[in-house]
Amino acid sequence: MSAPSTLPLALTPTIHHDTTEENLSSARTEFVAILGLENINDDLEACAARSGSRWSEASPSHKASLIVSPHTTQDVSEILKICSRRRIPVTPYSGGTGLAGSLAATRGGVCVDLSSMSRVWDLHESDMDVTVQPGVGWMDLNAELAENGLFFPPDPSPGAKMGGMIAMGCSGTNAFRHGTMRDWVISLTVVLADGTVVKTRNRPRKSSAGYDLTHLIVGSEGTLGIVTEAVLKLTNVPKNPHIAILPFSDTHLAVETAISIISSGEVFDAIEFIDHRSLEVVNQSKLFPDQWREVPTLFIKFSGADETTKAHIELIKDLAQKNGCLELSLSSDPTQVDAWWSVRKLMGKALVTVMKPNDIFLASDAAVPRSRLADIIVETQKATEDAGFFCSTLGHIGDGNVHVVFFCPPEKRELGEQLIKDVQKRALRMEGTITGEHGIGLSLRDMLLEEIGDSGVDLTRKIKLALDPYCILNCDKVVRIEA
Repeated sequence: MSAPSTLPLALTPTIHHDTTEENLSSARTEFVAILGLENINDDLEACAARSGSRWSEASPSHKASLIVSPHTTQDVSEILKICSRRRIPVTPYSGGTGLAGSLAATRGGVCVDLSSMSRVWDLHESDMDVTVQPGVGWMDLNAELAENGLFFPPDPSPGAKMGGMIAMGCSGTNAFRHGTMRDWVISLTVVLADGTVVKTRNRPRKSSAGYDLTHLIVGSEGTLGIVTEAVLKLTNVPKNPHIAILPFSDTHLAVETAISIISSGEVFDAIEFIDHRSLEVVNQSKLFPDQWREVPTLFIKFSGADETTKAHIELIKDLAQKNGCLELSLSSDPTQVDAWWSVRKLMGKALVTVMKPNDIFLASDAAVPRSRLADIIVETQKATEDAGFFCSTLGHIGDGNVHVVFFCPPEKRELGEQLIKDVQKRALRMEGTITGEHGIGLSLRDMLLEEIGDSGVDLTRKIKLALDPYCILNCDKVVRIEA
């Protein structure tokens, strides 16, 4: 009888964890011996805070019983050896900005809080790489790198840290030019479920030595191992930054203009779309000094030598005139560039201002081929507004990634969740993906089946249990382990 290459859910072995008070208390004693009492926290509110957020709800029962705060790779290794031996589930935590239920401690157990592992090591300026721990924030890293004229491009939510960014395979507004997190990770140090420490490769920019273990871990959502160090690629700080704002009367016109810009062959840093509802929120929030036209709008960043930026400006002016741009705004003043771009980067803060206390935050980050972006935006806006929900739509238009956000009253939760599923199904019909950067977590596990099929999900499950046979690492995320 041959051994199967994949693992259907029906054949998955029963998972046994031990989260009894006695077992956790004994584990706590061992953790104190390794980490010191100051790095152990069993406060109920702290445990709940690390299991969910306003943006990523967790059931009250889905929280850890204990938080441990390691400082080194060896600390993490010892923690996982204890948890593996005692069959205690583990949920990693770094910045807490994750969505899709990725923070929820579904089996209780221990939260490994990596935020204290926040050192930046070994900056190699000539090689343009740096080694960091998982608790380093991307904004803090860039502030430090700027002193040397260097830059790390991935720019997800403010507050995101490297551990979560690597785990989720994140991206951000800079992905159009620079790619996603996967493109900027050279090597990882990873602690596996049994405490084994693995270095995925050395520091050269390319290697054909063995399986690509680095990119097996990137995007695995903390289910295969805990990242304790990462070697990251760097580039130069963009020179001579510019920004262009192009408001349009119609979403299709905005998207068509963006596609024309992309097809021109000129290299732009970022092309973002913000819809009329989102700009209404921006104006209402009073967070920004400028008032914006409440219409579909493109925000475009570009940089380079004067000759390059002049060519960009001429192209933008030409397309703005041809496609009915309502009012073109351009700036090369660094302060103005940052201020205008902050409208896109701080949309989350603006949205909070219109969210009612009991509202449920629902979101999708589906991605489609660029030619279908206007279709998915318009269809989604109509469906959500017909249902009586406020709908904010933002797009990393350069790579076809659309963020749909709406707030749902508790009594309409079932309808709201169905509308989110409809966005994802719409994306799949358009040959897209259910998630461009937020990951699968808990909420998209069943939709993953519709994207990659039974065999793809079964292979994912096989890999998971090959590396984590007791299923202690971020259990229940990405794929179901129990029927």
